[in-house]
Amino acid sequence: MRIFFAGDYYSGTGPANVTKYYIENLPAGTLFQKSRGKISRIPEIVVNTIRSDVSVYSGYSRQNVFGMKLAKWLKKPTVYIMHGCVEYENSINLEPDEKMNRVERKTLELSDLVIAVSKSFCEWLKLYYPMFSHKFDYVTNGIDPGLFSLKTDHDEAADHTVFTIGGGMPRKKIRYICAAVNKLRRTYDPKLGLCVIGAKGADSEEIDSYDFVDNRGIVPFDEAVDLFRRASLFVQNSSFETFGLAPVEALLCGCPILCSKNVGALEIINGLRREDIIENCEDTDEIAEKIRYNLEHSNVERLIAGLYGESNTWKERSRALESKLLKLVQKK
Repeated sequence: MRIFFAGDYYSGTGPANVTKYYIENLPAGTLFQKSRGKISRIPEIVVNTIRSDVSVYSGYSRQNVFGMKLAKWLKKPTVYIMHGCVEYENSINLEPDEKMNRVERKTLELSDLVIAVSKSFCEWLKLYYPMFSHKFDYVTNGIDPGLFSLKTDHDEAADHTVFTIGGGMPRKKIRYICAAVNKLRRTYDPKLGLCVIGAKGADSEEIDSYDFVDNRGIVPFDEAVDLFRRASLFVQNSSFETFGLAPVEALLCGCPILCSKNVGALEIINGLRREDIIENCEDTDEIAEKIRYNLEHSNVERLIAGLYGESNTWKERSRALESKLLKLVQKK
């Protein structure tokens, strides 16, 4: 079986890194997209679709529709690796885009198989798109191998600072973390602070209204790693997070974590307890209670050990994907 794997693998985004690790670990002879220009991609897609047995498109792109239509005409199967849901995420971030919605829905319609990046995301997709539920499957993302070099001694002398990522995007629910920290400053630690990184969004003005918030915007990865190492707790309070590697990065930097139940990456973290998980990402009292608990009871040692298992490697994830592709080709 020869695979054609298409998608961005060079921009450094989360989905691009996933594509890069699949390309590095799929069998020798796998074809992948080298052209970056919109026009130059077209002949490459044509040639590689003809040469391959199955085409895989990783991440949202208008090129997916062209490539999948061509594969249909050639009677060859296509697979879409779905890192997020453009339609839903743009909606909850208050940035709806009907053109993008049409491209995403057409991609789902044309795909023979849709691979979600976590089991929880797969189950959500089946409910959100019931007309395509028979197409959905999942291969949970692996852990970037370079992250294992992050492990260092955590700065235990750091002030009580909660750290979170997501900027002003409403789906990250950071305004509820702000409210929880504000409550804890009155009842627990008047010096407790909150550091936020990420792009501006609809919630930025409210987040910035709290004088204890250090909102740094978009920062380089090295600075984010330094913040993980100095923070007393990392909180990911998203209402929708198909995977999200930040909790893993935090643990590997020696930083305790507190995550909403909606974070897909929790699937690769063993040993979680109820106090590590936020059930209601809009319940300020619950968030405050669990922030306080985790500031006093580190969960790093308990949670970090399982991250090093063979099942979390990209080599293992690539074997799982290859197996699903082979079944699809044989079925066709």
